[in-house]
Amino acid sequence: MRIPALDLKKQIAPIRRELDAAIKEVIDNTGFILGHEVERFEQDAAKYSGAKYAVGVSNGTDAIILSLLALGIEPGDGVICPAFTYYATAGAVASIGARPVFADIDGDTYNISLESAEKVLAKNKFKIKAIIPVHLYGQCADMDKVLKLARKYKLKVIEDAAQAFGAGYKGRKAGTLGDCGAVSFYPGKNLGAFGDAGLILTNNKDTAERLRILRNQGNDNKYYHLVLGRNNRLDAIQAAVLDIKLQYLDKWNKKRQEAARYYNRNFSGLGIKTPFVPGYTTHIYHQYTLRAPVSNKGFVEYLQEQGIDSRIFYPVPLHLQKCFKYLGYKTGDFPEAEKAAKQVFSLPIYPEITQEEKEYIVNHVRIRMRSY
Repeated sequence: MRIPALDLKKQIAPIRRELDAAIKEVIDNTGFILGHEVERFEQDAAKYSGAKYAVGVSNGTDAIILSLLALGIEPGDGVICPAFTYYATAGAVASIGARPVFADIDGDTYNISLESAEKVLAKNKFKIKAIIPVHLYGQCADMDKVLKLARKYKLKVIEDAAQAFGAGYKGRKAGTLGDCGAVSFYPGKNLGAFGDAGLILTNNKDTAERLRILRNQGNDNKYYHLVLGRNNRLDAIQAAVLDIKLQYLDKWNKKRQEAARYYNRNFSGLGIKTPFVPGYTTHIYHQYTLRAPVSNKGFVEYLQEQGIDSRIFYPVPLHLQKCFKYLGYKTGDFPEAEKAAKQVFSLPIYPEITQEEKEYIVNHVRIRMRSY
């Protein structure tokens, strides 16, 4: 049996006619950049998330970059990021000349440790102006603590909700609690485009206006450039696809949660750590991530040999990545991030995964656990 990490063909097939019709409308109208489809998706995304404003952009990385720029982050400013996440979080910071300042993670949720972040802030080695909590794997960081810390140290807050669009935090949606929420619609996300696409959520009118100007070459009236902007616009075809798929997102997320509950039940008592979900957040399982007792490498190799597309997110924490060597971090600086990188691995999880596939995965996880 071959089980992929995600099967987009199965997702697309039942809604293919709707998608084809939406794409045809864009082609017939020949409005390919911004325009009606983007405006409609922005309105629907804002309504869905509960944010006052939603600004469509080119991808999730650019969503972080534009948020930083709109909030006044400048070259040399420090921005706190978790050491255990995808490269783009810190890469976006570095790309505008700001300095990623890493903090460790909580060993249970894999989200940023606020205790570690406060230790970094207390040292005050750099001019730290913002913090980016990442809602990793599909559940929210502890935003009450993040916001409390931000108020204390006068920090801007950019939620990296790339993996958590649709997750909830105490009755509110991920990405709507900070100054900005950056979202990715990379095709493999729970809500994925047919290419690169992103979104920024905010509740501040002035910030939304700055974002719209920044994404569009720095102008709000063609050929009259108010600021040094960027070309980070959302394509109309991507917006049309996303607007169709948005209608199914909650249904798809519920099916992911059902699959996760099945896994949890069947892994109970095996001695393997299943996802920990605090009471303040819901989990939409962009990834279903287990923690091996010793090393994830052998576990993933075994599952791959059985046709199960298991993966490690992420094998090298950011402070040990070669591209960030100039920041001066070393092994041992963030022990929880380093342990997670050696132990976590993810199993296939998507709305269309079958009972037979789940049983096959569970059986082979159990077989592998017998070797410990």
